[in-house]
Amino acid sequence: MRASDEFFNLYNHDLVRVAVGIPEVRVANPRFNAERTIALLEAAAGSHAMLALFPELGLSAYSCDDLFHQKALVDGCLDALQRIVEASRSHSLLAVVGTPLQIDQLLYNCAVVIGQGRILGVIPKTYLPNYREFYEQRYFVPADAATRSEIDLVGQHGIPFGNRLLFQLDQQPLLTFYVEICEDLWVPIPPSSYAALAGANVLLNLSGSNITIGKADYRRQLVTGQAARCLAAYLYASAGPGESTTDLAWDGHAIICENGNVLAESARFSRSPQVITSEIDLERLAQERTRMGSFGQAVIHERSRLQDFRTIRCPVSLPRQGRLLPQRVYERFPYVPSEATHRDERCREVYQIQVQGLAKRLQSTGFERVVIGISGGLDSTQALLVCAQAMDQLGYPRSNIRAYTMPGFATSARTLEQAHRLMCAIGCDAHEIDIRPSCLQMLRDIGHPYASGEQVYDVTFENVQAGERTSHLFRLANLQRGLVVGTSDLSELALGWCTYGVGDQMSHYAVNVSVPKTLIGHVVRWVAQSGALGSEASDTLLAILATRISPELVPGDAADAQPAQPTEAVIGPYELQDFHLYYILRFGYAPPKVAFLTYCAWRDASMGSWPDVAAGQRRQYDIGQIKSYLRIFLQRFFEFSQFKRSAIPNGPKVGSGGSLSPRGDYRAPSDSEAAAWIDQLALIPDREN
Repeated sequence: MRASDEFFNLYNHDLVRVAVGIPEVRVANPRFNAERTIALLEAAAGSHAMLALFPELGLSAYSCDDLFHQKALVDGCLDALQRIVEASRSHSLLAVVGTPLQIDQLLYNCAVVIGQGRILGVIPKTYLPNYREFYEQRYFVPADAATRSEIDLVGQHGIPFGNRLLFQLDQQPLLTFYVEICEDLWVPIPPSSYAALAGANVLLNLSGSNITIGKADYRRQLVTGQAARCLAAYLYASAGPGESTTDLAWDGHAIICENGNVLAESARFSRSPQVITSEIDLERLAQERTRMGSFGQAVIHERSRLQDFRTIRCPVSLPRQGRLLPQRVYERFPYVPSEATHRDERCREVYQIQVQGLAKRLQSTGFERVVIGISGGLDSTQALLVCAQAMDQLGYPRSNIRAYTMPGFATSARTLEQAHRLMCAIGCDAHEIDIRPSCLQMLRDIGHPYASGEQVYDVTFENVQAGERTSHLFRLANLQRGLVVGTSDLSELALGWCTYGVGDQMSHYAVNVSVPKTLIGHVVRWVAQSGALGSEASDTLLAILATRISPELVPGDAADAQPAQPTEAVIGPYELQDFHLYYILRFGYAPPKVAFLTYCAWRDASMGSWPDVAAGQRRQYDIGQIKSYLRIFLQRFFEFSQFKRSAIPNGPKVGSGGSLSPRGDYRAPSDSEAAAWIDQLALIPDREN
């Protein structure tokens, strides 16, 4: 891939656009149904989709009942199929349509895969419902009735036929899809389960499902559950407007799902035809299957069943040239839900996980007190909130939290005041220790120039302060018979932005160790907005959120209302670096893919989402800025900071986005290099044009 306009094309990043169409149908009118299907096929092609799915028996309508026994209808469906095949010649996409087909004097309920004027395969339905309102066995035979594996159809010969067909794109080998029909998904072991083990990562379902109360939710559960179990994408299309309402009703339900997450969904009960589209991330699915060892074990266990699957190559050209960005929304804050109800639930879970971890550690050690350093900044605020919840849960007084704010050479009046206000609001046992005398003694002992009056603010000067704070906390813990609660977060560990050993990297138990900075900010804001701690505490929390992130180790202008030494000026914006961390740690994406997704999320200020909008800001970054900050992340994550992560203290894993514990999600050598990742930065353009 060249670092040019092709970079801004989704198909060059292992994404593919897919479509699900719900056309208008007329019962037993194949000509009309073909015309309406072709119209939606053209709409899908116009949106640059490479795969379009349509409902079960869409060329005849699902609700034909005994009309399926009429030769005129079956022949009319063949003519309709021919029309769609001809229409597909001028479009570079695959279409999957449903039709009845008579083969060897038996009638099958089939899905037909069509691409650029060719029928690539025909899949008969495996399971035929014959209960309640369904009578499919009255008309059709199941797939297992087939006595041959190839058929001739509409002038084409040797067309693969059967329910064990896989379809793989020549130009995108990461995409292999499988087709099943309606009831096939409702059975205990859907055929797509075996197809997924055989290599299919995109599963398609043509459905004629009618609607009853609550059925839409059940369909959605089936689709998302199957996609999650199979580590696959799932496209679902059910019958819609125009089906017979003699005894049933139809809602035209279409779903595009990826690994359990709904990406797009139709408007149900619409009287107008619909096409929904979204992008499937093929690399994400491949990474999930690679990482989940039990998926491979299932392949081994079912190996004998999988040998019957055949793979059909699909020579479809993908639109890789020119600018084409995803319609799919990539949240700016992947660790933070943008929907309010989900955010609230995420906050509760974050607290419950962190509190459960700390409470168990206190019970295990027999300690009833914790010792914590409070800076007046974000991380220690969150850790203190967790300590308060743990004390409440265990039935201990909050005075068992021994909280210490320890001003040094660069501590601002703002953060010192915030630390005291916060400790007072929480009701802990609050103290202040000025560490400057002990730091000066250390600087004298080691012969540092600052002790002689020179303004030398080097890394030694900084780390002496960080070390003194940690040393005080550990000795206070000995004295108080308590545990030192760590405050450093996942983002800092990823970037190595912590002082190793005798510093903020170390504690007895680290409650924030797998919580990224953006999520911590979100949780603190949620607590503030809830008013659970009172208005004064809420005001303090909001003030902390509005405070510049800084280690406050190097003195600045005393007149500045914000702390000196802004962290993000050195390591880049946390909002971007957390985005990079999520896609590199969780999915192992290469730098060009990460940069492309970052650009999609952050290119436009109008795309701002919570919490940046909650903070009154709508930020944006161009591709050059993204590339620059990604370089910082790659260098620090892969080459600079692993030795710090290899020795981190215990702490609970909070999210599926991963942790960096060497005992948990991430094991890496401390002396690795970043060259392989840095080299790929050359594939990212410096500007859009």
